[in-house]
Amino acid sequence: MKPNFEDMSVPELRAYVLSHRNDIEAVRALFRHPSLKWKTMPPLFKEDGTPIEENIRIAEEAIQQRIE
Repeated sequence: MKPNFEDMSVPELRAYVLSHRNDIEAVRALFRHPSLKWKTMPPLFKEDGTPIEENIRIAEEAIQQRIE
């Protein structure tokens, strides 16, 4: 029997997902958890495929902050 993902906190849900990596329902519940705030990131590439270095730096910093 699966736990109720909606009642789990983010740390509990992360721990569950790490121990049940093939449970797609749990992974989706983690990514859709209401307490997680989405941050809209600027585009990383121009239409011609050229990287936008400043936006890449901003994205890297945001990811690093989330990791810490």
